Amino acid sequence: MKLKSRPAAALISLSLAAVALAGCSEEASGGGNGGSGDGDSAACAKEDVQLLGQVRNESNPYEAAWLDGGDAFAESVGLEQERLTYDGDSTKQQDQITQRLAGDTKCLVMNILPNGDSDTPPIVEGAEAAGVYTVTQWNKPADMNVADYDYWISHITYDGVESGKQIGDALAEAIGGEGGIIALQGVLDTAAAKDRFAGLEASLEENSGVELLDQQTANFSRDEALTVTKTLLSKHGDKVKGIWTANDDMALGALEALKQAGRTDVAVVGIDAVPDALSAIEDGTMTATVSSDGPWQGGVGLAIGYCVAIGELKVEDIADEDRAFYAEQFLINKDNVADFSTPETDPADFECDNVFNRAVGPIS
Repeated sequence: MKLKSRPAAALISLSLAAVALAGCSEEASGGGNGGSGDGDSAACAKEDVQLLGQVRNESNPYEAAWLDGGDAFAESVGLEQERLTYDGDSTKQQDQITQRLAGDTKCLVMNILPNGDSDTPPIVEGAEAAGVYTVTQWNKPADMNVADYDYWISHITYDGVESGKQIGDALAEAIGGEGGIIALQGVLDTAAAKDRFAGLEASLEENSGVELLDQQTANFSRDEALTVTKTLLSKHGDKVKGIWTANDDMALGALEALKQAGRTDVAVVGIDAVPDALSAIEDGTMTATVSSDGPWQGGVGLAIGYCVAIGELKVEDIADEDRAFYAEQFLINKDNVADFSTPETDPADFECDNVFNRAVGPIS
């Protein structure tokens, strides 16, 4: 996959803004949003709110669970969620958003997983021009400030350095504190991939007996991870005692490569707590993962926008630390996996006075 450069993203941004402004002018007599990000206009009627969730693909169990969580929230308020996927293709993601903003944007709420950091600015700027309530998750440029926007309500992410280090430490413990490991990185133009690998590097500094033999990107993909792991196992052979992966989909691809190679002596860790990974931890073929609770992410992003759209939450009343925040996450291993095998999202998490209750600190 070839990611767009920042100049290309800027051109898309101008295109999105032009389309959005054109759409707004066509609805000038009574269109646009029923409410506004700053609460100056009348709120939307609950039945008029439109909900949209967009992720890379539904073949990734974590992202499928995200959209399922969005469906569950939508159903709880008598609405439906529009589900969009873009197959990890930045151009396709931008095209989908452009087309959607050219249509009916009245009382529209979007919960978006940008493909990479550079994809966030054009999405946010197009949505801002169209008056579309937007929550983004995981990826944004570090110097982009959510509080500078009226309709970009919040950005949610997780401390990737912490989670990368957590699974790095778990991997080191599993191999007895010494030996060689390989690492599978995610999409390199994402804060999640960068931070998680930085966490692994921090773990390696503390676990001096563990050697990083090799690292390659597998783009958060199970199929790519299968191929890359086969290559690295062939290259490094019995030196490989552990595999660190930046998400569970890649961990599952690595497990399949180990199975095909007849290797049962290699510890594997990942992030996302997808059902297949939890099952692998239960049966002892996988060591650890970290949960960010995909269903909650899918629900809460829409809930935040919905609460603003209907006027029960005003952007100016949201604390600065909740405009861009780290959410709570959980390390899962054989000792506590049973507690996460049948996760249930509490509907109270999506009530307007609770939507920030999992925030554990502002993004620095």
